[in-house]
Amino acid sequence: MKYMKLGNLPDALYTEEHVGATHQSCRSCRTVFTTDVAPDLDLQIDNVRYHLHKFPVILKCGLLQRRICSGSGNCDSACESIEGIISLDEIPGGQNGFEICAKFCYGISVKISPLNFVPAICAARFLRMTESVAKGNLVTKLECFFDTCILQGWKDSIVVLQETRKVGDSWSEKLVIANRCIDAILRKIRTHTSQVTWSYTYTRPGSDRKLVSKDWWTEDVADLNLEHFSSIISSLRSSSHKILPPLIGEALHVYTCKHLLDPSADVFRSFIHEGLDTEESITKQRCILESIVSMIPSERGSVSGRFFIRLVIIANFVGASPSTRAELIRRAGRQLHEVNARDLLFASPSNPESYDIDMVEEVLEIFLVQFRRLPKTMDEEDEEAKEQVAATKMLASMIKVGKTIDSYLQIISHKPDIPVTRIVQLAKSLPELARPEHDQLYRTIDTYLKNHPNLSKPEKKQLCQMIDARKLSHDVCLHIAGNDQLPLRTIVQVLFVELEKAGSNCNHPMPSSLPKP
Repeated sequence: MKYMKLGNLPDALYTEEHVGATHQSCRSCRTVFTTDVAPDLDLQIDNVRYHLHKFPVILKCGLLQRRICSGSGNCDSACESIEGIISLDEIPGGQNGFEICAKFCYGISVKISPLNFVPAICAARFLRMTESVAKGNLVTKLECFFDTCILQGWKDSIVVLQETRKVGDSWSEKLVIANRCIDAILRKIRTHTSQVTWSYTYTRPGSDRKLVSKDWWTEDVADLNLEHFSSIISSLRSSSHKILPPLIGEALHVYTCKHLLDPSADVFRSFIHEGLDTEESITKQRCILESIVSMIPSERGSVSGRFFIRLVIIANFVGASPSTRAELIRRAGRQLHEVNARDLLFASPSNPESYDIDMVEEVLEIFLVQFRRLPKTMDEEDEEAKEQVAATKMLASMIKVGKTIDSYLQIISHKPDIPVTRIVQLAKSLPELARPEHDQLYRTIDTYLKNHPNLSKPEKKQLCQMIDARKLSHDVCLHIAGNDQLPLRTIVQVLFVELEKAGSNCNHPMPSSLPKP
């Protein structure tokens, strides 16, 4: 982090307790060239009194010069005098900014860095420490440091942009500090990776100094507040030199990890189960979530399906707007094949102890709608090649989703409060081609039967009717033969299919009909 040193005298500001009814702190100044001169200037900032000397201060501060030397009883609008004390409560940058200005007037050594630049420049501008008042004044030096050092560095621009929030938007906008920092940050983000140096950012653990990844900037930008982050992302998306959607998506993912609760973390479960949520925290999380959703590029694959599912879970608990929730469900459904069963295990907002099966069904329905829109005559000769490729990919995605849903069903089957109808409804929502084999579906049924020993015969029949014995492996059929939890008709049907397979292998004809359960 770069810095600029001003002055060379030792620090002579010290704090003493004020003797009086208010017991407010006082700051006095002793300098080499005024050791025998008593302070004759009283300034007050936020209940802190400063006893200074007019001689060095008014030579550099136009505002105080005008106030003190006017000789009239009319106070400047920027400062008020009460009983000889000039109040500077409205000074931007507060005590920190003012003390930098005071030390500069006295020639006391002070270091200007990105951490204190903002209060210093705001206070100096407020006190009118410009070239028209004194040559080589503080404002000129600060602006030179800003242009030649801060804006040329990566991390320095980030730090200064963060610090602008502490002095208020009005002064930040008036001095155009935030906008200039954002412009500098954008220029560096658009720099080709071959020209990016590690002085732009800190080396990450395990990184190769010789190689700079395209997402090198995402970690640092994610430290910004939502307003500045949104401004940068919007500019990256709309400019003529657009950043690739996956890079925008990566930046959004990093920002989400830093500023939104992680649904898989203990703190999120505490947030839900123990009622640690407050209206303020929920509102903040909802605002961040909805802003992130609005910034996600429209291109498919800009963020992962797992990321969309994560946002869906958060949206449920922070009460996101219907439009935000609908958009997340739609896009999560389009990329459901990128999700695994564990990602779908989120709690219901109405009952934190139960899984939100309704939400899974909504996401799955969006995925299935895509499949229904595919050409129905995939094998006809007049079908275009690209449609064939799309259909093939969609079929592979369907099989992947089928495995995910069956794994999800097996996991939730351990829950004693889930009725048979929910298992059957979700299992049957998949088309036949989503399950080339039924082994996983049988494991779901077996798990459910073990955890629900009091099921009625009709309920067991309802479960077992979903199994196609022809799609079971030999090992699973052997397991079914010894499973006394299953209805007898199911066991017989499976054994019949096994006999049919054995007969086919021996080239012996077998009946083509199967007994119906």
